[in-house]
Amino acid sequence: MPEGDTVLQAAKRLDTALAGHVLTRSDLRVPRFATADLSGRTVLDVTARGKHLLTRVEDGLTLHSHLRMDGSWRLYAPGERWRGGPAHQIRAVLETAERTAVGYRLPVLELIRTRDEDQVVGHLGPDLLGPDWDPDTAERNLRSAPGRPLGEALLDQRNLAGIGNVYKCELCFMARATPWLPVGELPPATMTRLVRTAKQLLEANRDNPSRTTTAPVAVSARPDRMREARRFRERLFVYGRADRPCLRCTTPIRRVELDNRPTYWCPGCQSGPTP
Repeated sequence: MPEGDTVLQAAKRLDTALAGHVLTRSDLRVPRFATADLSGRTVLDVTARGKHLLTRVEDGLTLHSHLRMDGSWRLYAPGERWRGGPAHQIRAVLETAERTAVGYRLPVLELIRTRDEDQVVGHLGPDLLGPDWDPDTAERNLRSAPGRPLGEALLDQRNLAGIGNVYKCELCFMARATPWLPVGELPPATMTRLVRTAKQLLEANRDNPSRTTTAPVAVSARPDRMREARRFRERLFVYGRADRPCLRCTTPIRRVELDNRPTYWCPGCQSGPTP
């Protein structure tokens, strides 16, 4: 599942390539919009809202897409070979005189009126990377279902928009709570800190294609600093580190897959129920 920073980076790339340019070709390969033709219209902008992409064009139209688990938008120069996957996985083609944007494996693709965008993104909570960010509202949303597992609540975009599976695991580690701890059992101060940490992490990675949640430290030859230096050579605390030692306590990181989604945690550092 892509994170909010990944979607924001995709929006920036598409906006740079398409905004202000006239579409010379459009091809929406989904039955409902297969006959729609956007050619001749100027792309106004491409923006991210949580994990949703909104491509706005002239005449009050918006192409709404969502990447879900493995969708992607790729950009190509004229005549360049398309390499994002086989042709049957292409769901959208937006072409200008200078660039071609190709959407692969997009599970959500629809053409809507720009004035109706709230119908597809209005349910989202405060966007961690958007102008509507409000930590107090996000915290209230998370606390509204105290019996809900913390990891599940963090992934619910109605609470706050932008957290995916990587940040879910990393934030739970930083809060020293397993992803299955009921939200109501998390101390209020810890919840406040978690919400603000989520904002800090996504902001720090909004322009960084190599996501990291660990902070860099100066490398030192002093023996008491070597473990710290080794620690921060790792980009992430727990995600993708199954069976490797925890960077904090050296306990092996655990992994479980539920609903086709892996979850990582440290049984030594994180308190709460586990599968």
